Amino acid sequence: MPEQVRVGMIGTSWWADLAHLPSLTSYSGARVVAICGRNADRAAEMAEKYAIPQVFTDYRALIERAHVDALVIATPDDTHYPITMEALSAGLHVLCEKPLALTAGQAEEMYQRAEAAGVKHMTFFTWRWLPLYQYLHYLIEDGYLGRPFHGQWSYVGDYAREKIYMWRIDQKRANGVVGDLGAHMIDLARWHMGDIVRVSAQLATCVERPGNGEQLLEPANDSASLLIQFENGAQGTLYVSAVAHVGDRVQEQHVILHGEEGTLEADVNFANMELRGARHTDTHVEPLLGPAGEWGDVSHAFSSIAMESLGDRLFVDAILQDHPVVPSF
Repeated sequence: MPEQVRVGMIGTSWWADLAHLPSLTSYSGARVVAICGRNADRAAEMAEKYAIPQVFTDYRALIERAHVDALVIATPDDTHYPITMEALSAGLHVLCEKPLALTAGQAEEMYQRAEAAGVKHMTFFTWRWLPLYQYLHYLIEDGYLGRPFHGQWSYVGDYAREKIYMWRIDQKRANGVVGDLGAHMIDLARWHMGDIVRVSAQLATCVERPGNGEQLLEPANDSASLLIQFENGAQGTLYVSAVAHVGDRVQEQHVILHGEEGTLEADVNFANMELRGARHTDTHVEPLLGPAGEWGDVSHAFSSIAMESLGDRLFVDAILQDHPVVPSF
């Protein structure tokens, strides 16, 4: 087994700067040897910040010439499929941001190609790695809820309130907020209560916005409501919005889970995080804190991803140790 994975980073966004690169460049198991971005100046700036030796503006050139073992893809949704397929054809391990693709058909092709290539493949669902959600999942597995009855998941933000072009709200490039924030909540819902067998949805566009240049915009949804049924018989509701005014909270999530043995509630935003619960014999819903040594600081958002075998580091460890990675394609 190699001692280090040579990683290529595709994407130079604020998210690559906040989550992916700090985690990878501070990890002894990985060496980021190349970065690619459409804006050469921005790519060079990121390369200098993280001491990345090779800079590209074409992902094909990076795959061909950078001598990488793995690719991390953090680019707009419509580019996930072509970049991933190119990387898999070159035999590279691939971590791709959610949502994996624009269609289920594309995602299935990506999965089948990755399996045929025998490489590690991972979908980057950020929120499941927060200490608070890790502890919540532990409590569910430990029987806190018992047989699940129903759940509520909501995730709202305000990034699409302005009447400006956004690729995330462009049908030709993305699937709107249901593909952006909704992908995270669907992942959490399946993680909390199992596979979904039926869904009914209402998708809305609240804010009118211009197209990209002279091209008229075909708007995707900026808010969505889903009614879901799980394979185990439990029911759920899921609400997401990119046009909610949330002030200094920036974005906020609320999770409420009810079962035969108890209730769990989670509130997560950029200003505060809290986990509460009550067993069926309790008379009050009380705050819950995980053991400090095992779960870390449950009130902090992303510190654990940059310090533990989670997120990008989990992907790297799967390559180094040759074990399956979850969540995969």
